[in-house]
Amino acid sequence: MSWVSLNIEVNATYVEILSDKLFEIGALSVDIHDAAAGTEQEQPLFDEPGEFTGEVWTKAAITALFEQDANIPAIMQTITRILQLATQPEYRLSRIPEQDWVKLTQAQFDPIDISPRLWIVPTWHEPPDSTAINLILDPGRAFGTGSHPTTQLCLFWLDKNIQSGETVLDYGCGSGILAIAALKLGASSVLGVDIDANAIAASRDNAALNRCDPERIIFSTTLGSSQSNTKENGQVDRIVANILANPLIMLAPILMNAVRTGGSIALSGILEEQASEVINTYRQWFEMDIADKKEGWVLLTGIKK
Repeated sequence: MSWVSLNIEVNATYVEILSDKLFEIGALSVDIHDAAAGTEQEQPLFDEPGEFTGEVWTKAAITALFEQDANIPAIMQTITRILQLATQPEYRLSRIPEQDWVKLTQAQFDPIDISPRLWIVPTWHEPPDSTAINLILDPGRAFGTGSHPTTQLCLFWLDKNIQSGETVLDYGCGSGILAIAALKLGASSVLGVDIDANAIAASRDNAALNRCDPERIIFSTTLGSSQSNTKENGQVDRIVANILANPLIMLAPILMNAVRTGGSIALSGILEEQASEVINTYRQWFEMDIADKKEGWVLLTGIKK
């Protein structure tokens, strides 16, 4: 079985109504992206959680997937009528053959070397270096497969800084990758926190996959639900939080209270142009600075005063 991919370029005015109508007339899926992607006219758009702006690209490309026998000329006539256009918009068609989608997806994820001793390895690959610390992780229900620059920045920081016997808090743990890495790198105990119950379930599954001691790595939806993986005063030696700029700003008092004096914090999920605002927020408690950069993202680190 094969499918037909229909690509139409429209201005922002028509994006919402067209995407809805495509589903109504039989589209199996609809994808919206920047028509100028990959050119100098590319228009980056960023939203923070809970702050969807509704903004779309000035010129958007809409790709709809249909069954192979779909009547495309009739579909285009319907689209022209719905959008009340004087002429039919230009479109492109392509055929998508039947494929082994599992193998195709897996082929997109190769082992990632974070450092000479730290790798991220999908379950369908053999570790390139059997003597390294190999984090076994597949793409799944929660953010954090190791492929994103912010995850790599945090992993590299953990690799360089974790000392044996330290306690670590991974706030916004997602897939649990940073918490698992901290434990494998020598932390005595780790607490992973995420407000998403699916992330907690995924983190626990990944910790089990990596044969982590369940008494030394705990995942929870609330910071205060378990103090067994922290110091006696409820504070940890190190915090790593890979979220986004606005949530990190709002979480500053909570994260400040969670780390001991002299302890360290690492923050990512922050674009370079957002760094100064986050630094200014945390500087009342930490000696903060930009520690690393990658592909437009930054890692901020600090020592608690």
